[in-house]
Amino acid sequence: MKNLKEQSCKDIFKNAYEKRYTWNTDFKGYKGKCTYLFEDNSYEGEFLLGEDFKPEIKNIDEENIKKSIASQLFEVCIHRVKREFNSVHSENNFNLLKSSENGIEMKVSGRNEGDKYRVKDDCINMVYRKIHGTIIEIFVEEFFDTGVGFLSKKYTSQQINPKTLESNSQKIEYKDEFINIGKKDYWILNSRSIKYLNQNQEEEIQKFVFEDLSLLK
Repeated sequence: MKNLKEQSCKDIFKNAYEKRYTWNTDFKGYKGKCTYLFEDNSYEGEFLLGEDFKPEIKNIDEENIKKSIASQLFEVCIHRVKREFNSVHSENNFNLLKSSENGIEMKVSGRNEGDKYRVKDDCINMVYRKIHGTIIEIFVEEFFDTGVGFLSKKYTSQQINPKTLESNSQKIEYKDEFINIGKKDYWILNSRSIKYLNQNQEEEIQKFVFEDLSLLK
């Protein structure tokens, strides 16, 4: 906070961006058992996630359950891809909006005009990005320090209409747990809980568990 005048927002964001946890570039994928839990229902199967990031779910017949498990695996793995800061943000500028106990909030101008981020303790704890015509707003409440980068552990996500800037989805709460497999600090999603309100405004929780994990060679 006190060095804000000496350090540009772009430097602050770049530092936090580069401290995110990503997989090594020689990642070949991984496999294991997967379990989907909802209310009193449980579905168990196996999965394989190759280096093409296209999950294969086996031994589960229900297509909607397979798609749900696959979407969690895909969503996680695309955030583990290492992309150099300059290749993503070289055409963006970062402008200070405000500084508070929650962090340094900044707005993007340039290629990704209108996106916003907030940084605290070298971590990006708020993301406000336009993706495929919809604004996604994410607030991270808790991070996990792998020793080689930070992972979001507890966070919320909500969709916002880019024209009205009003929410067009409810706020969904996520809680992730990770496990280290392999000798090169491969931190893999071990479980994910998703909490939301159903049509009757009752709280529901879906849980995804990934076990017996091993890297593909």
